Amino acid sequence: MVAAPNPPGPAVRAVVSRVLGAVRMVRRRRRNRRLGLPDMDPYAIFADIVAGRAPSSKVYEDDDVLAFMDIRPMTPGHLLVIPKVPARSLAELDPVIGGKLFQVAQRLAAALRESEVRCDGVNLFLADGVTAGQEVFHVHLHVIPRTPGDGFGLRNRATTPPRADLDYLAASIRGAAGRAQPNAASGPDGK
Repeated sequence: MVAAPNPPGPAVRAVVSRVLGAVRMVRRRRRNRRLGLPDMDPYAIFADIVAGRAPSSKVYEDDDVLAFMDIRPMTPGHLLVIPKVPARSLAELDPVIGGKLFQVAQRLAAALRESEVRCDGVNLFLADGVTAGQEVFHVHLHVIPRTPGDGFGLRNRATTPPRADLDYLAASIRGAAGRAQPNAASGPDGK
């Protein structure tokens, strides 16, 4: 009987994730060239949109936030809401601006329901990091209108871990959140 190999450690997974992200970027650039689309730098395209150097179909704009149509929509009416300040990840984003992204997304979700899109629901999705599916390295919140049978969905393999495992991870996350921002994750009783 052959023993199953140990799963790769975090360092190996991180390298594999970066390599797969680079492969996706190369494939996207090749596709864009084949379709005659501009070669977009995933590190700068949103900054170019904010600065007006790249085209966009704007839906909303204020001093801090810009929302526009996604050029690769999952469903008709798919929007992106971005901060005007550069932030590659949530860790780099000012929490006040992060909150404003969600406020604008909430307003736009209502607008989608009243517009020609006439969706029945809306998903908000934010990918933070290559492993999470982030391809453009400027924080952006997807506002995805949903209709029955639209084909979009998160595919998962949900599990039912024991309560002790959930409690253990909750304590770990609570501790890390407390170190990152005092009292960020705890209520009045510290839990």
